[in-house]
Formats: sequence, C-alpha cells, structure tokens
Amino acid sequence: QVQLIESGGGLVQAGGSMRLSCATSGRTSSIYVMGWFRQAPGKEREFVAGIRWNGGSTEYANSVKGRFTISRDNAERTIYLQMNSLKPEDTAVYYCAARFGALVVSSTAYTYWGQGTQVTVSS
Repeated sequence: QVQLIESGGGLVQAGGSMRLSCATSGRTSSIYVMGWFRQAPGKEREFVAGIRWNGGSTEYANSVKGRFTISRDNAERTIYLQMNSLKPEDTAVYYCAARFGALVVSSTAYTYWGQGTQVTVSS
C-alpha cells in the first residue's frame, strides 16, 4: 500500500503563489508516476501535472503551463506543486495521486490518492 498526504492549501489572492506538498509513505519504491489533479465544484476531476520518479520528466495541462511547476524530492519521497500567477479559475480541491505505469492524464488510471487540499483564489 501507498499513503499520500497533501498539505499547503489555503486562500490566496489572484496573482499570488502557493506551494502544495504531497508526502508519500508505504511501498513507494514501486511508484513510477506521481500526479496532481484538481476538482472544482460541479466539475470533473482534471489532470494538472505529472512527474516520473525516475528521470523526473514532467507533463502539464495546457491551462497551467508556464504558471505551475511540479517537482520531486527523491530523498524525502515528496512531490511539490509550485503554483504562480494564480487565477480564480484555479480554485479547486487539489489531489495528489500515484500509479505504477506510464505517465497518463486520466484520473481513473491512478491507484492511490491523497485526501485533497482546498485551494481558493480570490479575485
């Protein structure tokens, strides 16, 4: 089993920055890919960013490219999502997720999920 715990959410004004963290524990050596997803009220969960543990290659949703950066700390088995130039439309519950296969954007492909952290961007 793998456990994921997010932290770092809160309230920020538009144009501001925020960093989310996702600490992993358990059988983390088997994880190939970590991802960040978000879900706004009344909307489906959507892919935000993903990273491969080995090599560190990344992918981003078009809506966050150039504003968000996903990174990892191998020693701490933690991933981060640095969010800059935040917009009100970024308001959502943000989840980190893990899977054993390739980096994909479909949320249904991810096996393990954190509990989520609320990010609210005020205008």
